[in-house]
Amino acid sequence: MKLNSTILLTFLAFFICIESSNSQKLTSDTFSGLEFREIGTALTSGRIADIAIQPDNEKIMYAAAGSGGVWKTENAGTTWTPIFDKESTYSIGCITIDPNDHNTIWVGTGENVGGRHVAFGDGIFVSHDAGKSWKNVGLKDSEHISKVIVSPEDSNIIWVASQGPLWSKGGDRGVFKSIDGGATWKRTLGDTEWVGATDILIDPDNTDVLYAATWQRQRTVAALLGSGPGSGIHKSNDGGETWTELTNGLPSSNMGKIGLAMSHFDSNVIYAAIELDRGKGGVYMSDDAGASWNKQSDTVSGGTGPHYYQELYASPHHDGRLYLMNNNVLISNDDGKSFYSMNEENKHVDTHAVAFRESDPDYLIMGTDGGLFETFDHTKTWRYISNLPLSQYYKLAVDDAKPFYNIYGGTQDNGSHGAPSQTTFEDGIRNSDFWVTLGADGYAAATEPGNPNIVYGEFQEGTLWRIDQATGETVFIQPQARAGEPFERFNWDAPILVSPHKPTRLYFASQRVWKSEDRGDSWTPISEDITLNQDRLTLPMYGKQQSWDNAWDVGAMSNYNTITSLSESPVQEELIYAGTDDGSVSVTEDGGKSWRKFSWSSIKGMPNSAFVNDVRADLFDANVAYAAVDNHKNGDYKPYILKTSDKGKTWSSIAGDLPQRLLIWRVVQDHVKKDLLFAAAENGIYVTKNGGKNWVQLKGGLPTIAFRDLTIQKDENDLVGASFGRGFYILDDISPIRDFDENATTKELTLYDTPDALWYKQKDGLYGQGDNEYKGKNPPFGAVFTYYMPEKYKSMKDVRSEKEKEGDMTFPGWDALQKENREDGPNLLLLLKDAKGNIINTVSGTNKKGFNRVNWNLTIADKTGERLDAPSRGVGRSWGGGIMATPGEYTVTVMKRLNGEDTVLAGPQTFNVKPLYEGSLPRKSYEEMNEFLDSYNDYRQDLRATSDVLEHNLKLIDAMKRAADKVYVPADVYSKIASTKSKLQDLDTKLNGNKIKEEIGERSNISASDGSGLGWTAFGNTYGPTAENKLLLDRVENQLSSIKSELRQIVANDITAVSAALKKANAPYIEGQGLIDED
Repeated sequence: MKLNSTILLTFLAFFICIESSNSQKLTSDTFSGLEFREIGTALTSGRIADIAIQPDNEKIMYAAAGSGGVWKTENAGTTWTPIFDKESTYSIGCITIDPNDHNTIWVGTGENVGGRHVAFGDGIFVSHDAGKSWKNVGLKDSEHISKVIVSPEDSNIIWVASQGPLWSKGGDRGVFKSIDGGATWKRTLGDTEWVGATDILIDPDNTDVLYAATWQRQRTVAALLGSGPGSGIHKSNDGGETWTELTNGLPSSNMGKIGLAMSHFDSNVIYAAIELDRGKGGVYMSDDAGASWNKQSDTVSGGTGPHYYQELYASPHHDGRLYLMNNNVLISNDDGKSFYSMNEENKHVDTHAVAFRESDPDYLIMGTDGGLFETFDHTKTWRYISNLPLSQYYKLAVDDAKPFYNIYGGTQDNGSHGAPSQTTFEDGIRNSDFWVTLGADGYAAATEPGNPNIVYGEFQEGTLWRIDQATGETVFIQPQARAGEPFERFNWDAPILVSPHKPTRLYFASQRVWKSEDRGDSWTPISEDITLNQDRLTLPMYGKQQSWDNAWDVGAMSNYNTITSLSESPVQEELIYAGTDDGSVSVTEDGGKSWRKFSWSSIKGMPNSAFVNDVRADLFDANVAYAAVDNHKNGDYKPYILKTSDKGKTWSSIAGDLPQRLLIWRVVQDHVKKDLLFAAAENGIYVTKNGGKNWVQLKGGLPTIAFRDLTIQKDENDLVGASFGRGFYILDDISPIRDFDENATTKELTLYDTPDALWYKQKDGLYGQGDNEYKGKNPPFGAVFTYYMPEKYKSMKDVRSEKEKEGDMTFPGWDALQKENREDGPNLLLLLKDAKGNIINTVSGTNKKGFNRVNWNLTIADKTGERLDAPSRGVGRSWGGGIMATPGEYTVTVMKRLNGEDTVLAGPQTFNVKPLYEGSLPRKSYEEMNEFLDSYNDYRQDLRATSDVLEHNLKLIDAMKRAADKVYVPADVYSKIASTKSKLQDLDTKLNGNKIKEEIGERSNISASDGSGLGWTAFGNTYGPTAENKLLLDRVENQLSSIKSELRQIVANDITAVSAALKKANAPYIEGQGLIDED
């Protein structure tokens, strides 16, 4: 008995091992074949941090996007290419071209401003091949790098100004120097706590002389201190090894952000734009290399605050001209004594960078929160670079419009937008397909189910609007404090919620939750203040409470102690969750009559005041909810995803195996499978199929970019993402992810269900618009087939190449190489049939490990006929290709073809082709269309065959004449050749028109090939063939029949007679006569 138990256990273990070996561990490669498509927009672009123009070729420029990577143009801005998409960070602070080697590019990562929304970087990168490849060379804890300088005498010497972490102390902050090309770094200025560096200059006349501006600052969720005793201006006379603080003539109070500039005409002249207390400041100048300073004016950057601007540039063309970056750029022509506001008309404000051309004193290119702008007349007029898709979306919503749903979202400093998820245009989704719904900064958006004309949007601090898409009008609907109540503390990005139980019911939140039953016309508060309601100035900065007299700045940041997220259970009405920015989630089960609060301090290891980015009620279970929690504004970059199974009474982590340096912005649950969750994260999008135990990143079609919001459009099963720096992205049809079973991958190929294919004629885009027009991607047209392959099918060459990569260089032998060369395949083929079993077309499949997506563009196979030579356009104006099959039921079968043998791998699977819309006039029946198409296809094939035979015999009769010229033939044979050629030429005129008239563009009489254009005229729409189409087809069929009859007679009689005569005269062999008989 004991022995039998042992045997049984052995067998069980054996089968478990087999099952385990058949399963596939999910990785980021598993779903890489399912690609997101970028739809943009470049309508308003996004923030530019820095610009570099290559000195010896000004057509080459680089743009560093604050949160969109690095872009390059080689044609003066006509087109731009992203060159940093696969690196570890998307947030860029600065870019520098090595003055000694213009193929060497340095990129400092992490935005160089002090805004509430900035992303952190991953150190310093270098490329030695003009941006084709990159290497991270350190300072990975710098987080925000604002300047890189390369010695003009030695490319191995580099200086970096690192602001350091914004949210916490420590890190790689200050001025760093490398003398070995970035292999090692040494801090020479700044400290290990709060003092970093924000600018650095080098004297071109003496490269041992450098100037640097240090900056002490800290931002938290609650406040910003933008200055401190560590801020100042410093000088080095020994190549940045040691530094001396400059004080003579400079302010004695705490300084904030400082911008430096050096005169291009006298390197002893240094300018400094200095932020002082409470938004004050001034521009200072030294004309003795920093030994003494004079205050020129009280000018300082304004707008959002000096922390957001303060970059100072000296003109290389005009002595004494300065440009101070600002919400409206300030220009001085007298060394900073006076400034005027630059012309910003037709240009986005909020400028951060400017670059100059040495060759053109009137040229400027400026980087703003709305992208790049060029001027060729020194700011009189502006040209917008409209093909940089850098929009920074905070939030998004989708509606249920038909036939294509719309996406709405709010952007950083570029308003709120609406966009179609796809268009009927062949060239994609253009900037002009987007529309602006609101101005200012855009944030949360919401739509009304069943009524896509009603949309909600907001800008800063809960400025809430209802937008009527039918009229474009907006109605202000923000709830207002009642008499005797304190002001409403709306978050900068206040949450909007449309109730899943009643589409006209809204929830909104400040420090309390509000409810409206009439789309926002009136509001009722349904909670008290559920935040901590603290005085933000009592909270620690620089590690301790600060004096009132310090440089507090809370003007351009959110209120604190606010509600940041709302959710109502779709399963249980009036079960509402509210998350805050100070570390709690409150829950009501009775629509707000009573609330209970859960604080993160109750969970061991959770940060007490962590910000609730998102709270989501489960779609299936009223007891379950999820929260995306964020503590990065305390310097903690861990991912926090929490789940409650008891309506918020207790919470536990479901962050699973997510990377430990990853912010989570949103969590979305699939509406079909409860354990399928998606997370919008700081470097991309993640998915779990087991409720959070294991996560993998979705990388198909995505650059490294932050996604701050996600949603699923349920009708289409599309995953829609709002990226913070590269616009909207869509993963069409996530059902293969939903249905994928990693434990059942023993099949060679798994074919997933095919969504309905929409039948319509794509429109042509506007012709001739140049190469600088941005176009987002539509989904592939027609039917899209998705299949999964655990391994690709390998050819003999694949197998040999793999062995060689492993070091096996054994010569396979000539026979094996010949067999390899003659191998046809393996290829994948998708066979398409109609409901009657007729083969409609075949589509070549992709042969890749993992997921594959292939589309059929709904066209029928072109049966015109195949020529021996390479394909050509055919006879006359033959627009016959690309004719679509009619709507109905179809099947797809996936086959492997190897050396002419087909193996069915999956299918047949049924799918439907459906019309996208009905026209203003009723279209012809599908039966009538198909009958006409059958006749047209017969005609096309007959026309091709007739044309080929005619063309062959025209060539043949010419060859016969050349053969006759080489021997003696009677005169009547020459006469026969001439008459036969004339007959053939007459037929060619009847078939194809008069070639003599065509030489000057004169029109020919009607010909039998006139019907070749019916493929375009009759089938270039979904209406169907007209009576005139039918008359034309009938006429050309009759003409063609007559020509064929004459041609048969000529071939049978005239050609045969000439051939016999030539053979009798022992004329040379003519191509096509076949093998020569042996005697």
